[in-house]
Amino acid sequence: CGTQAPHHIRRYVCQELGIDEGRLRVVSQDMGGGFGYKGKHYPEETIIVWAARKLRRPVRWIARRQESFLSDTQGRDHATRAELGLDHEGRFLALKVDTTADLGAYVSSFGAAIPGPIYSALLAGVYRTPYVYVEVTGVFSNTVPTDAYRGAGRPEACYVLERLADKAARELRIDRAEIRRRNLIPASAMPYKTPVGPTYDCGDFPKVFERALEISQFSRQRKPGHGIGIACYVESSGVAPSRLAGMMGAKVGFYESAQVRVAPDGSLTAYLGTHNHGQGHATTYAQILSAQLGVPMERIAIVEGDTAAVPVGTGTFGSRSIAVGGSALQVAGAKIIAKGKRIAAHLLEAADRDIEFRDGAFAVAGTDRKVTFQAVAGAAYVPHNYPLGELEPGLDENAFYDPPNFAFSNGVHVCEVELDADTGTVQIVGYWAVDDVGTVINPMIVEGQLHGGIAQGIGQALGERTVYDEGQLLSASFMDYALPRAGELPFFVSELDESQPCTHNPLGAKGCGESGAIAAPAAVINAVLDALRPLGVEDLEMPASPHRIWQAIMRK
Repeated sequence: CGTQAPHHIRRYVCQELGIDEGRLRVVSQDMGGGFGYKGKHYPEETIIVWAARKLRRPVRWIARRQESFLSDTQGRDHATRAELGLDHEGRFLALKVDTTADLGAYVSSFGAAIPGPIYSALLAGVYRTPYVYVEVTGVFSNTVPTDAYRGAGRPEACYVLERLADKAARELRIDRAEIRRRNLIPASAMPYKTPVGPTYDCGDFPKVFERALEISQFSRQRKPGHGIGIACYVESSGVAPSRLAGMMGAKVGFYESAQVRVAPDGSLTAYLGTHNHGQGHATTYAQILSAQLGVPMERIAIVEGDTAAVPVGTGTFGSRSIAVGGSALQVAGAKIIAKGKRIAAHLLEAADRDIEFRDGAFAVAGTDRKVTFQAVAGAAYVPHNYPLGELEPGLDENAFYDPPNFAFSNGVHVCEVELDADTGTVQIVGYWAVDDVGTVINPMIVEGQLHGGIAQGIGQALGERTVYDEGQLLSASFMDYALPRAGELPFFVSELDESQPCTHNPLGAKGCGESGAIAAPAAVINAVLDALRPLGVEDLEMPASPHRIWQAIMRK
């Protein structure tokens, strides 16, 4: 089953068919991306189980690309009217947002939550705006249902704020960077409670902002026909806590589970309720355990996506895997160390309180007496010399982690474009990003996630569009639906800021999987409009296709 959340699918199918959860196994192997639309429950998943039971034969369901376009959820269909009030110095005073959100023909799993609490909760962004009023109206249409797509409500919020910031700067004749600088929440204000609900635990928004301006040389004079855009974002990553799911009416939790099994030879197998579909979990999770327990990465195996091997879990969505799943793994590792200390104390004939764990070994504090992790693992399963009356054999541990709050990633992206006014075509000639994703475990994987998100955000800004003609889908193939190609993308210049680790998870990690897709649409459109401004064009809807740009120029 190609899903981001095998345990959710098991629960829903069992509820709908009256099956005990222990009798249904859902297996989702590695797949090439999920991006949200594989994170929800589709009717076909229940129907094939029902059919297999009725026919007593295996049943397989596969959708062709055209069928996927016609039935699988899509995202981001908002019509928004927004007003920003400022004083004469350009400081934000109040924001009013009125959004109509197309839910499609019927409500999908998170279809109402995304334009509702998720979108609304980030309409303060990185700015100090004392008063924010938000009204969202969900409407049904004869289109495919809308639901999560990489970013899921956060790109929409970022786009509203960053377009308003640019418009306000033009109206008040204030530099676009300066108007943002005057309104950024300072690091000294953290933790900062926004007027729309969330409390940001940490972040140095001005520092990240100034660095992005520096590496992009934002203030330098551009060539004629060039435009530059900027977008500041904050992301509510690591969706949490479970009580939030209850508030939204979901019958699931937002915790994550981790089980670490220690073999007698000291090798490890970790079982997690998250799911890998291109994020490199096997590498990053192994790094977490290796750094914590001193076990070489090649002796660590990671298992996900099988409800028989992992009894409970939540899945991968909302940039949560490392912030929540990785934290559960860290908690399980800490429990292994705690039990290992007691075993080591027995082996070394020392008090429990005198045992330290460092560099993969348990040692008596202040001495050179020590025993390796591997030796302790062996003693735990071959209890020739073991305190059986005090401790059960084995070193396996389970852990659940339910964060008290979101982890708030943030960053600033800058885009430069070159416009051909005769044809309406736009070429991106530069893209710079500075992102605060908390503690970084594997920089290469994080950079890959950010770059992939930027590419998808560029696709949304410049080409991707679902087109209906009286309910008939016209863009049901890649001949008609314009995805970004490698040749259309620049070399991304990106930096990671680790100076503000998340304060409420043991890793200090913040999510990064959706960050690029949140900032890119606003940065790109602001750049396109900057290039169009000398031609008198002030507004443009996404996607900024050559045809739309050419039409806008001709109207002026």
